[in-house]
Amino acid sequence: MSYVATFDAGTTAVKAALTDDDGGIVASCSSDVIPLFIGDGHQEQDPRDWWHAFLQAAHAMLAQAAQSVPEFDPASILGIIMSGQMQDVIALDEQLNPVRRAMLYSDGRADREARELAEIVGDTVFHNLTGNQLEGSLPLLKLMWFKCHEPQNFAKTCHVLFDAKDYLIVRLTGALAADVVASSTVGAMDIRQRAWSSSLIDAAGMDEALFPALHNPEDRVGEVTSQAAELTGFASGTPVFAGIGDAGATTLASGVTKPGEYNINIGTSGWIATVSPEPITDRAGVANLACTTAGGTRNGVSSSVINGVPFLNAGNVHHWVTSVFAGNGGDQAHSDEDRDGEGTSSGVDYDHMSEMLARSTPGSNGVLCLPYLSGERFPVMNASIRGAYVDLSADTTAADMARAALEGVAFSIRQGLETFDAELSEITLIGGGAREHVWCQIMADVLGHPIEVFRNADVMPAAALSFLVHYALGRFASLDEVTARLRVCRDSVTYEPDGETVRLYDAVYSRYRALYPAINGLG
Repeated sequence: MSYVATFDAGTTAVKAALTDDDGGIVASCSSDVIPLFIGDGHQEQDPRDWWHAFLQAAHAMLAQAAQSVPEFDPASILGIIMSGQMQDVIALDEQLNPVRRAMLYSDGRADREARELAEIVGDTVFHNLTGNQLEGSLPLLKLMWFKCHEPQNFAKTCHVLFDAKDYLIVRLTGALAADVVASSTVGAMDIRQRAWSSSLIDAAGMDEALFPALHNPEDRVGEVTSQAAELTGFASGTPVFAGIGDAGATTLASGVTKPGEYNINIGTSGWIATVSPEPITDRAGVANLACTTAGGTRNGVSSSVINGVPFLNAGNVHHWVTSVFAGNGGDQAHSDEDRDGEGTSSGVDYDHMSEMLARSTPGSNGVLCLPYLSGERFPVMNASIRGAYVDLSADTTAADMARAALEGVAFSIRQGLETFDAELSEITLIGGGAREHVWCQIMADVLGHPIEVFRNADVMPAAALSFLVHYALGRFASLDEVTARLRVCRDSVTYEPDGETVRLYDAVYSRYRALYPAINGLG
């Protein structure tokens, strides 16, 4: 038996999973990443904390494997592959040590730099070239901020990475590598050519020599060094692959391979993903990621671009209503992304919320909720907008208000799906929010379409990553075979829409669409 070691480097934890030849989980564990530095709109983490969490996760995973598999040998690991949080700025010196803390994807400090670059290259040119809108959270803009505000640190910077996993790859192999999925969110990559754009990098006042080499996710980029082997427990010489940004890993795991297939991911924030032959650049709010692992070609259609609609408010709304209406006022720093099983998490009683929602009724007895707890990116791009309830009465219950908030998120997702032209053929749902059964039914009814919910969503990304390694090593002849094999691995349940409830929600949706213009006008 041979194995693949997979990791996911997130904001809150580094998760490890050792998979067998069939994508099954042999050993798994998670190590928390702390702390998160927040202030003045800045959000940062120390990359060395990622490495520390990686080491803990790797040691625990290998120890667990040694206990569960007779005569387990780390030398039987075919390769190491990772997914990770994208859109970071990780500045390294000549010795590949961090120059400063990493600026995270959620850090939008570079709004002024975005305006400066827009004057130089133009919003439309930038959008068409990168597939994404010019905004201050993009790493290229944060690099401009870095150069202007911290010139001494910038002068020490010899290399820049943009995904947490890529820093871990450096520590394992010494290789400076990036995958095309994560690099699509940098603001410096030509999405059609899958290459760094010299014109954009020059316009931003940067040197292209700072940027890492671009790779497809299945490319081998290095091997575990002898020093890293001593630290991690992996065998020296174990191949390490480029891996894939977290959005790409989720899309691959969901089995989305052609237009009309959609995956909804409800973690702390949310995401709708589909694929198409070309970037969608003629409408606001759609992000585009170059990706060669979205299915290659199928039925003559090139599925080489992931089109996504991101939401800031998704699982965080579920967490908020649970903490407020179902009990014990839990820690607001956590949400569905961190949810452990079906019970409590961070002092929040999800079981109590589930019982409350089970007693609620569709339409929430007329209560509507605009679920924008901390601004939004879609269906509106407004960092200052906040949420609101309307049509409260003396008869309104806590269950009405909780359900109305979750219905509001579902309505936002419906708006996101309406952005795409391809007719719905399949909708899948993953993420911590998918554990709330009433919410899954709400979404099926709001969208008027069956929704397939993965019961094994936690393990599917690991299986997807491991199959990429097997593809690279020749086990699969094409990426279509990879996605077909992943579909076999699914363990899911389908929620069917109820016709009467669908008609009710169609009427409520019209009222919901009028909420944002009305609330925004009050400011």
